[in-house]
Amino acid sequence: MQTLLKILLRYSNFLVFIALEVAAFFLISLNNAYPRSSLLSTANDVVAWQNAQINEIRGYFSLRSQNEKLAEENAALRNYICSMDSAQNAGSYHYQSAKVVQMTTDRLHNYLTINRGRKDGIRRGQGVRNEEGVVGIVRTVGPNYSLVLPVINLNSNISCRFTKNDYIGTLQWDGKDSRFAQLADVMAHMTVNPGDTIITSGLSPVFPEGIPVGIVENSVLKEGEASYTIRIRLHTDFKRLKYVEVVQNADQNELEELTNGMD
Repeated sequence: MQTLLKILLRYSNFLVFIALEVAAFFLISLNNAYPRSSLLSTANDVVAWQNAQINEIRGYFSLRSQNEKLAEENAALRNYICSMDSAQNAGSYHYQSAKVVQMTTDRLHNYLTINRGRKDGIRRGQGVRNEEGVVGIVRTVGPNYSLVLPVINLNSNISCRFTKNDYIGTLQWDGKDSRFAQLADVMAHMTVNPGDTIITSGLSPVFPEGIPVGIVENSVLKEGEASYTIRIRLHTDFKRLKYVEVVQNADQNELEELTNGMD
């Protein structure tokens, strides 16, 4: 305590000078229009900046709930469209929103996990899509979560067709780039052009016809070969995938039983 008093006494003149300077500054600011307005403007700028930062932080934390709500609304809208569309209604398709909680994109056998499981009516073999296009097919189902085999997996095979002429092909992946896949089994007699649109074929109970898949990036037909090598730029951006919809077909069990009976 004595040491503190000694320090205050030693620098008392300097401390008094600082106090007088501060008091003079505020007196000038209060009695002079320009300094006062400058001070108030600076204060307002600081307050505005703080409010902007607070709003940005609030927006960040509310973004998750907003996105989840938007995903649910998209699924509800798609269900409504299906109920109004007699062509799709024949397949009795229903869409359920889900969030991606785990995912890989840089492996040969990528996977993703969604926060919907058996208690939500999810079952093995159901299709998965997002607002951009095809994502994959449910492979394993737990009580609360499900594992999805995405398009970017070497074991993925999805039936697709060209919108321009309805020719069928099989979408596969070569394990190189998550932005692209390959369309196999397209015969040489067909004309393939860059920009051709590819959609799901509707020839399996997994996906209804017409879900976007991608567009033709390029194609190669080597001499003597019976089919093309076609590179497809996928509509789905797997690097940014957060929300999906599970495609539930009420007739899937019956259709699969009929198919299994042919084996």
